Amino acid sequence: MMSLTQTDVEPARATERAGDDIRPAPLGPDSLTWELFGDLRALLMVGRAGILQNMHPAIAAGVEQHSDYDSNPWNRLLRSIEPILGVVYDGAQAPATGATVRDFHREIKGRDAHGARYHALQPDVYYWAHATFFESQIVIRELFGVPLTAGEQERLYDESIAWYAQYGLTMRPVPPDYASFRRYWDRTLADVLAQSEPVRWSLDPARRRDIPRPYEWIPRPLWRALRPLVMGGSMWVAAGTLPPLARERLGLAWTARDERRLRLLARVVRASFRLVPHDLRYMPRARRAWRRERRAGVAG
Repeated sequence: MMSLTQTDVEPARATERAGDDIRPAPLGPDSLTWELFGDLRALLMVGRAGILQNMHPAIAAGVEQHSDYDSNPWNRLLRSIEPILGVVYDGAQAPATGATVRDFHREIKGRDAHGARYHALQPDVYYWAHATFFESQIVIRELFGVPLTAGEQERLYDESIAWYAQYGLTMRPVPPDYASFRRYWDRTLADVLAQSEPVRWSLDPARRRDIPRPYEWIPRPLWRALRPLVMGGSMWVAAGTLPPLARERLGLAWTARDERRLRLLARVVRASFRLVPHDLRYMPRARRAWRRERRAGVAG
């Protein structure tokens, strides 16, 4: 397994070095990323992205040591998802939003389960989290929408570079093109990712049964009824969509019957989404961005 000390860097230096790069302009409504990232179907893959992130030893250590993931996992998710969406959808304010998201991580540091020093702003660590968000967009479309063409995948990857640049970190770990990214992805799966305590927790129904409501407005009796479906369903979709090597490393079973059920779910989601109006397909921050751009177009 790769030693994380190979990528040790002080967070201040990581951000200072970003000044040597010409930061691309923020993404706009003509980008594929705007079309895909804020889509509500992405919520079906939140568990998958979380597992892939928490299989990274440094991210797992940060989550375990600096969050209350085992008593209220919604805190981290709900605190993170809106500003991360903003790095894509905030237009001219995206660099400021990116800096805010980046600075959330400045004090997340320590030693991981192997005794290696880590910091959340180590370039290879921070980029892996971003990589899972980018790659998930492709998988979501393959299963729950219209699969992207090879050209669209390359375009989406190029946009992910501009997206990552909004964080103001060094671009050193970023592969130059999509083919290089696929090699990076496979290498990280094979050489870096491992089982971790946060992943064990997320996959254990007995340890998830007391998770509180994500929002106070959800009635407690309703949440008690929904909790097994929400949490169990998320982990089931994650198990079915994880890369085979990750699934094998975690010891997750996936049967032919599971696969048929997942394909049925995908058909239902695809058919249902054809009936949903454009703006209602998006999470709130993305929805507001689409409306903002339409107003600007009318005003212009």
